[in-house]
Amino acid sequence: MALASDEIERYARHLVLAEVGGPGQARIKAARILVIGAGGLGAPLIQYLAAAGIGTIGVVDDDTVSLSNLQRQVIHGTPDLGRPKVESAADAVARLNPHVTVVSHPFRIDADNAVDLIARYDLVADGSDNFATRYAVSDACFRARRPLVTAALGRFDGTLTTIRAHETGPDGVPNPTYRCLFPNPPPPGSVPACAEAGVLGALAGVMGSLMAMEVLRAVAGFGEPLVGRLLMVDARAMRFETLSYSWDPENPLSGTAASAA
Repeated sequence: MALASDEIERYARHLVLAEVGGPGQARIKAARILVIGAGGLGAPLIQYLAAAGIGTIGVVDDDTVSLSNLQRQVIHGTPDLGRPKVESAADAVARLNPHVTVVSHPFRIDADNAVDLIARYDLVADGSDNFATRYAVSDACFRARRPLVTAALGRFDGTLTTIRAHETGPDGVPNPTYRCLFPNPPPPGSVPACAEAGVLGALAGVMGSLMAMEVLRAVAGFGEPLVGRLLMVDARAMRFETLSYSWDPENPLSGTAASAA
């Protein structure tokens, strides 16, 4: 996919990177990425994907902008209060990069509509804030054979991993699913919502930017993705750690029982 003259100047710092270059930037321009949530994680993620030149960004969110969002959801501003987040996000992208197309999906993604929606895109980046959505999206990505970058925020901590459960590793063993990492959601009420527990605003920016890094890595094809590895960020100690995890033969999606069915 050819770049226009102004795109060559816009993406000049990518083009001189040997690991990206013209071919990588062309893949970025051709990519269709679905972002789940235009909130704390989705806001910086969408900004950096748009700045990088992702050709099409789908944004799924059924919420409107409120004043308490603005401490961390940096793609929205005070004039956007009360607006649908998908509209505010689309306007922000248009200001940042006119070469990017935003497709708004102003509804909640769930088990009933996820596979059809996800199949329209090349890769999914999930920044949702609840386990029901995370499980629905990760299961749908497996069934639609799409890679998934998924992250979560705590008060002062965050996690990030990449799921490519529809593929196998170099040893022929299936890559782990989200359910291999988290077989079951936590009991209701055991993980307080952001409104109850709070969250450090800048941490959302860190984790959203790391999500964008994983997406661009997958699209342009450089480096080693976080497949089978969970990145854990502790903002209080400024510590980054990585936990390895593997395919669970008991998982219901790609486990031995599922394969035999």
